[in-house]
Amino acid sequence: MKASVLIVEDEIVVSMELESYIESLGLEVVGTATNAKDAYFLAINNKPLIILMDIRIKGEMDGIDVSSKILNEINTSIIYITAFCDEETVERAIKTNPSAYLIKPFNKKELYASLKMALFNYERNKENINTKKGDLVLDDEFSFDTQDLQLIYEGEYLHLTKRELQLLVLLIKSKNSIVSVYEIENEIWPDKAPNESTRRALVSRLRSKMKYKFIETIPSTGYRININSIN
Repeated sequence: MKASVLIVEDEIVVSMELESYIESLGLEVVGTATNAKDAYFLAINNKPLIILMDIRIKGEMDGIDVSSKILNEINTSIIYITAFCDEETVERAIKTNPSAYLIKPFNKKELYASLKMALFNYERNKENINTKKGDLVLDDEFSFDTQDLQLIYEGEYLHLTKRELQLLVLLIKSKNSIVSVYEIENEIWPDKAPNESTRRALVSRLRSKMKYKFIETIPSTGYRININSIN
């Protein structure tokens, strides 16, 4: 199977030139995007091995912001392509651990080397992720990293929203014991009036992401996370 690449570049001519060159190397371009919204959608749905990411793109998020969001959900290698190399931009980019940072205009040799490095980093990250297991083992599929607060499913990080994570942490702190509805609402929505439908929707989303395991509803009382296999 060909290695897959997503191109995020708001200059159409540049995007077409990149696509032609990448395909000439025997790689597969799975999509092109000009804005953050499309970049995120294409990345999550196609799971490319490499993303060529322009930093100044259309949309509410720039290339660094959307890269960070994408990396929270999938394993991929980022190559930034940009005309900007100011200290603030570079420092922000570094935090996403990119494989390369190419300053426009760059030549094909530089791009080729960056693609090779990105493929290497992808494989290395894949090995690290596939062996990743949290210190709290929920069962043979799920574990939880109590230091980094990451839910792990079959060796891969599972993306949770802020409130989903808050709920999971609250349940885990009281594992195998009931957490009352009051505790949940007071912890997650401290400044808002209780809303049963909102709470139920949150629990349902988390339960779905955990394949309907672990979380038990205690009628008229609250919820409990049942964990029998703990390291």
